Parts: sequence; structure tokens; C-alpha cells
Amino acid sequence: MILRETALAVRENAHAPYSGFKVGAAIRAASGKVYAGCNVENAAYPEGTCAEAGAIAAMVASGDREIAEVYVVADSHEPVPCCGGCRQKLAEFGGAAVPVTLATVAGAEQVTSIAALLPGAFVRDHMGD
Repeated sequence: MILRETALAVRENAHAPYSGFKVGAAIRAASGKVYAGCNVENAAYPEGTCAEAGAIAAMVASGDREIAEVYVVADSHEPVPCCGGCRQKLAEFGGAAVPVTLATVAGAEQVTSIAALLPGAFVRDHMGD
């Protein structure tokens, strides 16, 4: 439940003056630490930052490199999936089986995994030695 509470709280800090669509994300790293991020829009589209990307950046800045669990929340009628770029970012730091919970502010949740969000992800092994 701490991931949901963290994502809901950080969502309130989102900078979404153009879309009005605030998103919050919380990531539990393999170390057990929780990192949060919110979307930050910019008048020069598409220069904004997604909530998931912000949480990943906070995790990396703190020295963690492995995602164990993800929670993303938005004020929508149904849980919204991560954008394609964030799916790839999640795959960079989390294994295929890492659980990803997509949620609404009202409490609806859909649990999936990084692999289900991004089948056939491009990974380091594709680059060879």
C-alpha cells in the first residue's frame, strides 16, 4: 500500500497546466527503497517528463539500478498504461516479471508486468558484447 500512497501524494505535485492530466508513479527498487515521480509538462511539447521517467531518474540518482515493483496512478475512468517510452525505460531497469500496477485515483487497479507492457523489449543483450 505504500506504493499507492506515495504515487497518490506525488501526483499532487505534477506540473500539468496544459493537459490537466496529473500522473504519479512510485517505484520500489530491489534495495527496498521507494522512489516517486510525477509528470512535468512543458509548453514546448514534447519536452515534458512522464511520472515513470521521473521516478526512474530519482532511483538512479540515488544509486539504485534495479526495479522490483511499479505503481502508476492517474485520475481517469480506467487505469492508463505507461507510454511506449516509459515502457522501454522500465524494461531497462526491471526484469520481465516485475509487477506493474496501473491505477485510478478512485481505486481501480490493473496488475500487469513489464513483459506484458512491452513484449519483445529491446535490451542490452541485443547490442552484443
